[in-house]
Amino acid sequence: MSKIITSPGDLSDSIAAKPHYHLLDGLRGVAALIVIIYHVFEGFATNASDQHLNHGYLAVDFFFILSGFVIGYAYDDRWKGMTLRVFFRRRLIRLHPMVVIGAVLGAVTFLIQGSVKWDGSSVPMSAVLCAFLAGACLIPVMPGSIAEVRGNGELFPLNGPTWSLFFEYIGNILYAIFLRRFSTMALAVFVFLAGILMGIVSFTDLCGSGNMGVGWTMANHNLIGGFLRMSFSFSLGLLLARIYRPGMKVKGAFWWCSLALVALLPVPYLGTLDSHVMNSVYELVCIMVIFPAIVCVAVGGDTAGQRSKRICRFLGDISYPVYAIHYPVMYLFYAWLWDNALSFSDAWPVALTVVAGNIVLAYLCIRYYDAPVRRWLADRRSHRKISVVD
Repeated sequence: MSKIITSPGDLSDSIAAKPHYHLLDGLRGVAALIVIIYHVFEGFATNASDQHLNHGYLAVDFFFILSGFVIGYAYDDRWKGMTLRVFFRRRLIRLHPMVVIGAVLGAVTFLIQGSVKWDGSSVPMSAVLCAFLAGACLIPVMPGSIAEVRGNGELFPLNGPTWSLFFEYIGNILYAIFLRRFSTMALAVFVFLAGILMGIVSFTDLCGSGNMGVGWTMANHNLIGGFLRMSFSFSLGLLLARIYRPGMKVKGAFWWCSLALVALLPVPYLGTLDSHVMNSVYELVCIMVIFPAIVCVAVGGDTAGQRSKRICRFLGDISYPVYAIHYPVMYLFYAWLWDNALSFSDAWPVALTVVAGNIVLAYLCIRYYDAPVRRWLADRRSHRKISVVD
């Protein structure tokens, strides 16, 4: 099984008396759709160097930057009237319902697949239950443990991309306890040091993957790699929220920024797996320079008319659900591909259906599950309603 990527990158929260950045919502949706397509092509790849949409895993880092920006924008000036308990409750209400439904769908598709590991060995129902509970509670699974039901070392074997939600939670915890208290200068130093460490991990190939698509397993120092990816990008987003002030508005900013993402993430692997330096340079330039620039352009831009706003709103609405629930279907898709030794030319109609079906499923989840559950939890806990789509 090749690498697992994704991250929700949470762009939303109730932001009273502040403008809402619809362009960031839309860009999060564009990146989420690229992730789905990347994962479709992952089924046809034999290694990182022949993967189509090769740098699709960098969408994770873009998500983390967006998350840090919006968390800082939403909460930096609200702590005088808010406790840690209130903050964590809001974040749980925002994020965790989709974590749970992702675990449910993962368990269902695993059973449909025959409840077997990738090597074909049978998995007992007790192990599936353990994996489900771990996924629903966001508890990482140790490689080789009973809950590691697929046998390829994923932190969350029923829904692999949950690894990035795990780090998203860590980012929120670090923000609430430490990072929000940093001065702007101290935060800038933290970003700089995290960037240096991430660069070392990339250039030394500490995780042995030849790229920065790391964090989804405990093997080969992946936890270090994943933590540094989150730490740098999330804290960089926080820093941008503090220091960046939009200047001149960029006409058509959403479309230009979307085009940049579509152009950057499919770039072929640069170099070879044995000589990855050029690939590392490309990844780090994207993460450290281009992605922050895209966020700044989007923050300084504006949507041209109601049609663009509706597109951004729709993409923003489905982005987190499509991110959180699409991979269980991918497991079924991969099993079908590999069992039948199919090429892309054989399987493209099904691949297209998988992409479209996940978009529809995400829409149904946000409308009939996520929004009602979040509304109920918010009313029950605080006796007041929060925005359904924040």
